[in-house]
Amino acid sequence: MGSSFAAAIGAVAGASLGAGHGRRAVLIGTATGAAALGATDLLARRMQRPNEIPPLWGRIAASTALAAPLGWIIDRAIGRRPMVVAASTGGLAGALGVRPQKVAFGPAVGLAVGAMATWRGRRPAGAAVAAATMLTYRTASAAVFRDPQVSLLADQVPATDLPFVVPLEARTRYVGTGYVADLARVLGGQYVADAPDAGIVASLDQLAGPDFDPAAAHPLVREFYEHTTRFTLDIVPHWRTWVRPGYLLYRSLVARPLGQANVPMNQREALRGIRSRIDTIERPGELTIRGWIRSFADTDEPIYVGIYTTYRDGDRGYVSVGFPLPQANFTATLLPQAGPKGGLVLTSRSTLRDPGHYLTFIEADEAPGERRLTALSVQGFGERLDVRVENGELIADHAFDVFRIPFLVLHYRISRKDSS
Repeated sequence: MGSSFAAAIGAVAGASLGAGHGRRAVLIGTATGAAALGATDLLARRMQRPNEIPPLWGRIAASTALAAPLGWIIDRAIGRRPMVVAASTGGLAGALGVRPQKVAFGPAVGLAVGAMATWRGRRPAGAAVAAATMLTYRTASAAVFRDPQVSLLADQVPATDLPFVVPLEARTRYVGTGYVADLARVLGGQYVADAPDAGIVASLDQLAGPDFDPAAAHPLVREFYEHTTRFTLDIVPHWRTWVRPGYLLYRSLVARPLGQANVPMNQREALRGIRSRIDTIERPGELTIRGWIRSFADTDEPIYVGIYTTYRDGDRGYVSVGFPLPQANFTATLLPQAGPKGGLVLTSRSTLRDPGHYLTFIEADEAPGERRLTALSVQGFGERLDVRVENGELIADHAFDVFRIPFLVLHYRISRKDSS
C-alpha cells in the first residue's frame, strides 16, 4: 500500500468518524485521517525489513481505518444500532482470519465491544464502533494467535529465483475458461484448445524421487496423469459446517465474479456435471504450458483454471499448480509420495523447502523473461491429493485444511470416457 493510497483511506476514515458532527468536523476528520494514516504507512515502510511484510502496528492501523466507513454505511442502512455494527465488524474480521479459532473469535470480540459501547444506554456512531471493534480484534488476535498466517517470502526477485512458483497471471479481472487462449496471445506459440489425449504432466517419470518411484505406480494412475483427457470426473464435495457461511460469502463476492476457485457447494450442484479439458500452448524451446480447466457441464461456468507444471530440485520432482488471479498467481507446490497399491499422493505438508502455498504478485508491463515477483508464503494452509485404484476403479480424495483443521474434502470418481 503506497503512502498516498494510505492517506486516501485515512481521509475516508476520518470523514466517516466526523460524519454527523457538522461540516467542520468532517473536514477536520478528513485532513487528520489522511495525515495520520499517511504518516503511519510511511514510517512502517521505513521500518520494514527486506523480505518481511510491514510491521503489525501498521497493518492494524490500516484495517482499523478501513472499518470506519463500513460502520458508517451500516448506520446509514439500518439506523444507529451499535451492537449490530460491532457484531458485523467482528464477524467480518474473524472470517478474514480464515482459521476456525479466528472465525469464532471475531464475533465474540464484536459482541464484547458492542456491549461496552452501549453500556448505560449509549448509542455511539457506527464508524467509531466499527473502528474500535477492528482495533480490539486485531490487537487481541495478534496476542492470542502468535503463529503467522502469511509471511513475505521474496520481494521483487526474478522468476528464476522461485522455481516452485508459477509466474503466470491473469491480465484482466476475470479469469474464466478462456484464460489459456488469452495467455497464448500474450506469450505467442501454438494454442490447442481441448488438446486430444493430453495429460496434466508430460510423464509421471518427472516426479521420481526418494518418496515416489513412478515404475511402481498403478497403470491407471499413470494413465490418468499422462492422458487426463481420456477420463471424466464426478465430484462429491464435503464441506465442514463451520466454513460454509464464509465460503458462501467468498463465492458470491469473489469466486464467481473472478471466474476462478468456484467449488460446488453441495452434491446437488455437483450433479450438474463437470466438464474437464486441457488447453495447451506449444513454444519452440520452451516447456508446454498445460491448463487444466474444469467447469460446470451445463453452463461452462469455471470451477478451477489451473496451470500444471513440474520441476526438479536435486533428486526430487515436484508438481506446481498455478491458479491465475488478476496480476497475481496462487501456487500450490506439492510433493509426490507413494500411496498404497500403486497410488500417488501429492501433499503440501513437508519439512522440505519447496512444498507449500504461495501468493505471488507479478510486475506488470514487463517482458515475460524480465518480470519480477513478490511472493507471500501462505502458512497454515494444507492440501493432500490421494489418487488410487480401489476394486478396479480409479478414485481420488482431495483434502484441504487450515492449521491442520479440515474444512473440505472433494471426492472424485474418475471414469474412462466412452470410446464409441
